[in-house]
Amino acid sequence: MSPSARTTAVVTGGAQGIGRAVADRLAADGADVIVGDLRDPGDLGVRQRWVELDVTSELSAGALAAVVGESVDVLVNNAGIMFEASIAEQTVEQWDMAMAVNLRGPWLMTKALLPQLQADGGGAVVNIGSIEGIGSNPLHTAYSASKAGVHGLTAAMAVDLGPLGIRCNAVAPGWIDTALNRDYLDRLPNRDQAIAELAVLHPVGHIGDPADVASTVAFLASRDARFVSGQVVVVDGARTTKLSLPPSLSPDA
Repeated sequence: MSPSARTTAVVTGGAQGIGRAVADRLAADGADVIVGDLRDPGDLGVRQRWVELDVTSELSAGALAAVVGESVDVLVNNAGIMFEASIAEQTVEQWDMAMAVNLRGPWLMTKALLPQLQADGGGAVVNIGSIEGIGSNPLHTAYSASKAGVHGLTAAMAVDLGPLGIRCNAVAPGWIDTALNRDYLDRLPNRDQAIAELAVLHPVGHIGDPADVASTVAFLASRDARFVSGQVVVVDGARTTKLSLPPSLSPDA
């Protein structure tokens, strides 16, 4: 995006974490940003405003679409949830909620905003997937399945919506230093060890920052990416590229 262009962007789940970083980056780049979230962020900038949104609800998605104006240039489908449970312990309600938020949400928001995204020659959709749509951590069956679905949805949307002038891509973040992840680490008895071991997993030597994801989203949303569509861009410091070795074969052993 160009700061001189008047751009409208919608960011779901933009009240905190990666979504907030994306909303702040797009606003800094000159966009008018609608933050769709169940909670009121309370401290948005002058180019940002909050609209209450439940991404699982067709009525809520339609209500947001009714107030954003005639044209939307960028839709960032970021809202998501995650929980840990074995298959034996998971409930149908938990599974359905993960699918409703993480997978139905991006589809429903794109559908609701389709007329606005087609206006003015087309727009860009960026879905937030995950490296767990490529691999998986233990106890994350619902989360991994939903994020793999987001990646597949992104490809299908790129094919179907490309002729309408709408580009669709996804970003697959790795371990990002969000408040949620920090709180999780702070509860561990071996917090410092866990932080050090997390850094070692990444060839770049550190975990990611929400701004790292936001800058990738900003590129995919921009005219600089006019020929990029149907892609899943992994932002994980090469974590998923690095092949694992047993400790006895490690160069540091």
